[in-house]
Amino acid sequence: MARLIAALVRHGEYHQLPDTPSAHQPYPLNAEGRQQALAAADEFGTVISDNGWALDPVIDSSQMLRAWETAGIFASRLAGVTGNDIGIESYDALAERSVGCAANLSITQIGTILRDDPRVTEPPADWKADSYYRLPLQGAESLMEAGRRVAAHLEQAMAAFPRGGRDRLKMFVGHGAAFRHAAHHMGVLEPEQIRQLSMYHCQPVLIEYLPEGQWRHVGGDWKVRESYSEFTD
Repeated sequence: MARLIAALVRHGEYHQLPDTPSAHQPYPLNAEGRQQALAAADEFGTVISDNGWALDPVIDSSQMLRAWETAGIFASRLAGVTGNDIGIESYDALAERSVGCAANLSITQIGTILRDDPRVTEPPADWKADSYYRLPLQGAESLMEAGRRVAAHLEQAMAAFPRGGRDRLKMFVGHGAAFRHAAHHMGVLEPEQIRQLSMYHCQPVLIEYLPEGQWRHVGGDWKVRESYSEFTD
């Protein structure tokens, strides 16, 4: 029976606003991020060839520009490995956690908004890293909710593939915290590991979708945090 493997890729480094917890920033990769994607794509092409995997011809990407650019670099480089064109489809479902109407405001600005709103209580000191906390603002979600959304997209995409023929690999390009929380919902990471681990920029983490509907980590390294009091995208 053919194996089905999902490659989870965190986008490369990008032009990020300082002290701004929103991951919905519309900025492109910086020079280092482009180099990260180029190097990782070439290395991953060798992994695909060595394993004889059939690469799905569509990469699923977050709508964020940095993710789409990362996916585009992978698509361009891997087309030379597979001999086929590789397309990109972007999905809201693969976005990082939303802070809703506070998108792209600074931490100080968000704090002021919450203090001035008589309906809300003060958030916990580590609210940005709290997996279960949701800002009391329109459109906001918790990290766990974002992870559940990403996990549902991954499962739907992988469950659609037949089990016959060659082992198949499909790429998903998105965001570190959402992927880690998705991995928890998929039974791959324990709750305490979400804070302990991160993802390297552009380095695929490989998760196999098993016939019974379960998942297991089969390749690619999680990044161990030196300090995990905060999440950054």
